[in-house]
Amino acid sequence: MLSPAPSGWTLFRNRDFRLFGGARFLTGLAYQMQAVAVGWFVYDLTRSALALGFVGLASFAPAMLGALITGHVADTYDRRRVAAIAYGLLAMSGLALMALAAHGAAPVWPVYALMVIVGTARAFANPASQALLPTLVPREQFGSAIALNSSLWQSASVTGPALGGLLYALGPAVVFGLAAACFGLAAASVIGIRPRPAASTTRPAVTWSTLLAGLTYIRSQPVVLGAITLDLVAVLLGGATALLPIFAQEVLFVGPLGLGLLRSMPALGSVATAIVLAQRPLTRRVGPRLLIAVGVFGLATVGFGLSTSLPLSMACLFVTGAADMVSVYVRQSLVQGETPDAMRGRVAAVNTVFIGASNELGEFESGALAAFIGAVPAVVVGGVATLAVAALWGRLFPALRRRDHLIT
Repeated sequence: MLSPAPSGWTLFRNRDFRLFGGARFLTGLAYQMQAVAVGWFVYDLTRSALALGFVGLASFAPAMLGALITGHVADTYDRRRVAAIAYGLLAMSGLALMALAAHGAAPVWPVYALMVIVGTARAFANPASQALLPTLVPREQFGSAIALNSSLWQSASVTGPALGGLLYALGPAVVFGLAAACFGLAAASVIGIRPRPAASTTRPAVTWSTLLAGLTYIRSQPVVLGAITLDLVAVLLGGATALLPIFAQEVLFVGPLGLGLLRSMPALGSVATAIVLAQRPLTRRVGPRLLIAVGVFGLATVGFGLSTSLPLSMACLFVTGAADMVSVYVRQSLVQGETPDAMRGRVAAVNTVFIGASNELGEFESGALAAFIGAVPAVVVGGVATLAVAALWGRLFPALRRRDHLIT
């Protein structure tokens, strides 16, 4: 049995974790600032909602289409260098966006082309960085590392949009330039981590067997498969983010300021919970707690859908973020902790696609359902469906339901 984990804050005494965490925060900040600026810039050029949709598609498609290759690269080459090169490419893309914005009026297609490059770089960076984290900390502190890593990302998710929106008043070129600088600093931070041996000392031929190894491994592990698919289905059905503008305008009557408050609540809930988990990591009954957290997420979603009060709606969204953080904490710990180091990149790449698909398709599902039955019924139905999924997954994946410790 593992000894009790020390306080999560002691991880910051670890030089490599500090560098990794700094890169995590900087890239999160840059992603969020850049997303705000790209959205405004494209809308200024086109005045088209469809054009904004193509921005998201251009960013997500490379991760979906290249998952097998990006995971293989993370498991074959030095993960520090893979992540650093990807962050460097993101920095150069940011400088190119800055040049486009400084040029003024321009066709929109170069922005789409650059967003494909951004998506491609992220597709390589995500599995490499996810697979690198478990090699940086002692095994007994891995849960705290997951929580702190997630809190850094969520903190950037709160700060980045506000900072990007504020600086956009000075022009989009300023935001793109600052994002590029953050990506460049992140690349320097990652490459400063002490070298870790590549997961594979030899470089195997690229075959269908090696490319599909991540999927094959996930299918063979009921706990990992259950955790990943639970998150996919729950977010797909229960996400309400895409409908927040409708609730702000037509249900709560709070305008843009209220919308900003609503959008910040899930991230604040996630940060608060991550800080608690970093100090008091889950040590027992992690499987049941994962299922309960998903159920709480669904229940809070139902509460949000039925609320006509801004404070109550904010509280419900705060709870969804807190419950989702518990889910992320357990899922990431199981996925990264259970997976052999030589497989972590490929499994992380598949996990990244699942997360992206649940977010992107979840927004589409919410919007499509709301178009048929209305925003309030769509959110309530999604929350109830999430509750049902939590109960169903407990029966479909008994190994997950019975899981006690995070790391065996």
